[in-house]
Amino acid sequence: MITAHIYIAASLDGFIAREDGDLDWLMKQAVEGEEHGYEAFMETVDGIVMGRKSFEKVLTFGDWSYKKPVVVLSRSLTSADISPELSDKVTLFKGTPQDVMTELAGRGWQAVYVDGGQVIQAFLQAGLVTDMLLTRIPILLGAGIPLFGPLEQDIDLRHIETVPFPSGLVSSRYEIIHKT
Repeated sequence: MITAHIYIAASLDGFIAREDGDLDWLMKQAVEGEEHGYEAFMETVDGIVMGRKSFEKVLTFGDWSYKKPVVVLSRSLTSADISPELSDKVTLFKGTPQDVMTELAGRGWQAVYVDGGQVIQAFLQAGLVTDMLLTRIPILLGAGIPLFGPLEQDIDLRHIETVPFPSGLVSSRYEIIHKT
């Protein structure tokens, strides 16, 4: 059975980006020498599913840093929007979270890293997320793109662990409790 996992950072007031999508605030913390578990997390997944806005933001970072395949959920992008050097690394997909999970399971994927605010919200609403690691960054933005949005029903979580770091970052892992 394929599983979906979240690994994301948010400001203390719950934003994953500024209103214009800027992430400059993520780089303000002195985190040298701290291991936040990203590489170990990436070893546990077969690839990444992200939304168009996250994909477009990642493209502004310069060199492509993902070693695993990336699936971009988008209704507007076409293959012409994917540069030739990324054509073997990025796949576009139009459909629901359930549709993409079925497709990826058919490709033999067992675990998916879900990234991007709207995509995370859609996967949570669909009941597809197994767990999440949320790192709170010690900054208040006051406004921005929220990690979580309105819910049709409560999503119960079970706290697994919390790890504080000298930089002030605090990572908490939660298991999603799926009601049967």
